[in-house]
Parts: sequence; structure tokens; C-alpha cells
Amino acid sequence: MRPSQAYVNLSFFQPPAFLMIGIPGLEAIHGWIAIPFSSMYTVALTGNCLILLAVKKTPRLHQPMYYFLSMLALTDVGLTLSTMPTTLAVLWFDHRLIGFNACLVQMFFLHSFSVVESSVLLAMSFDRFVAISNPLRYVAVLTNNVIIRIGLAIVVRATVSLFPVPFLLKRLNFCPGKILLSHSFCFHADVMKQACADITVNILYGLYVVLSTVGVDSLLIVLSYTLILHTVMGLASPMERVRALNTCISHILAVLVFYIPVIGVSMIHRFGRHLPHIVHCLIAYVYLVVPPVLNPIIYSVKSKPIREAMLRVLKGKR
Repeated sequence: MRPSQAYVNLSFFQPPAFLMIGIPGLEAIHGWIAIPFSSMYTVALTGNCLILLAVKKTPRLHQPMYYFLSMLALTDVGLTLSTMPTTLAVLWFDHRLIGFNACLVQMFFLHSFSVVESSVLLAMSFDRFVAISNPLRYVAVLTNNVIIRIGLAIVVRATVSLFPVPFLLKRLNFCPGKILLSHSFCFHADVMKQACADITVNILYGLYVVLSTVGVDSLLIVLSYTLILHTVMGLASPMERVRALNTCISHILAVLVFYIPVIGVSMIHRFGRHLPHIVHCLIAYVYLVVPPVLNPIIYSVKSKPIREAMLRVLKGKR
């Protein structure tokens, strides 16, 4: 081995583990903070699992709209399970260490489920567009085969988009003294900043993933609702307009609950470096924890069929 090669091998360092801070500045009250977090995780898992059971056990909910809602609920369960183990371990038990490879795996699933959620919300906007603009062909257009293909395309898209990210991080050289993560989970921007190497490729690829997934999805959702409004304004009866728009309210709220924190995270990471670190941390928690909590509440409140089906599941009825 040449001396230069030996030097390169010796100088290359990847930490065996990262140390997660949790919520910086509030370490002394992590035990108290764990209580609302545990409550939110419980609501998220219970609510989304109830939606899945309600749709499965209620034949009249075997329609495209509720199949897409099931996809959203399943995604929220995955997103919750991606962050819950390490977050509660840090807050309840002060267990802060996470292995390097385990961190990359968590990061992959965390961001993959976020991309899946964005894609599902786009699919739901397409569902609403078809239902309002061409109601007579709604079932003919969104057949079970079409819905399955849409679901598979969403999973493949997220997997292909995020698959290179862990490998791009593994090629980086890390500094022995920089192993502190700012959250209680592995966030791509957070892990990337721990490297003592040029991270331009990682930044550019991360930006590409955000723009080609969440960015494109948000623009298409806006376009779909522009077309929906155009269709609704063409309806002769005011009651028909109200009825048509009412079927979209739950989805609009779900879109806002997801995209507002996403935009906040993106803007803060790029332009908010001067803000206190706790602001970055709280926005990240809102982005990852709040949508899975609120989505079941939104749909159970706004959708009478879902609410009734969930109550039947709770009572053990079919």
C-alpha cells in the first residue's frame, strides 16, 4: 500500500454512533415533555389504525376516496413509527445513542414516508377532481387496478428518490468531535452537517429530491384545485357548489397540515440559520408528528361515514 493511500484510509472517519440531543435547552424537563409526545403518538397510531379498520370492515367505504384515505393512514402509521422509538427513548430514558447505520436506516424511512405522504395527497386531489368534474365515470376511471398501480407507483417513486441518500452520506468523512444530532431522530440535513467534507453533492441531491417530489406535488395539487374550482363555478345550483366543495374540505385541511410545516422546515434550514436552535427543532417535530395526529381527527370530524364506521369498530360491530 502506498503511503498516500494509507493516509487516506487513516484519515477517513465515520462515527460508530451519533448522540441525539433531544430538545436543546430543555434537557432537564425531558421527562415532562415526554408526556404530551407519548399522548400524540398514541393518538396518531390509534386514530390511523381505526381508519384502516373502519375502511376494511365497512363494505360501503370500499370506494376510491376511502382507499386513498387508507393509504394516507398507513403512511401516517409508518411516519409515526419512524420517529417514535428514538424520540421516546431520548425523552423518557435519556437513551441518546444511535448507531451510524441505524441512523441512516431511520433517516431513509423517515424521509421516504414524507415523500409517500406528499404523493398520496396528490393522488387524493386527483380523486376529488375526477369525482367532481366527471362523477358519472368516477368508478370507471378509478378502478381497483388503477388504485393499486397508483399505490405501487407512489412507493417506487419514494424508494428510488431516497435510495441514494444513505450512500451519499456513507461516502463522507466525519469529524471525530462532531457526533451531536440536533433532534431525537436522524434528519438528513442534521446528519449531513456533521461531516467534515464537501457536502455540495448531498445538498444538491437533497434539493433535487424536495423539488421533484414535494415541490412538484404541491404545484399539481394547486393545479387540480384550480380545475376543481373552475368546474364548481360552472354548476348551476349554489347548493350543488357547496356540496361539491364540502367533499374537498377534509383533503384541503390535510394538505395544509402537511405542507405548511414542510415549507417551514425547508425555509428555516436554508434561510433561518440565525434563529435559535430550538426553533429548528420544534418545526421539525411539528412537521413529523403533527400531521399523523391531526389527519384522523380531521377526517373523523368532517366525514360522517368515516366517523360512523370508526364508532362501529370501537363498539365491535360490523
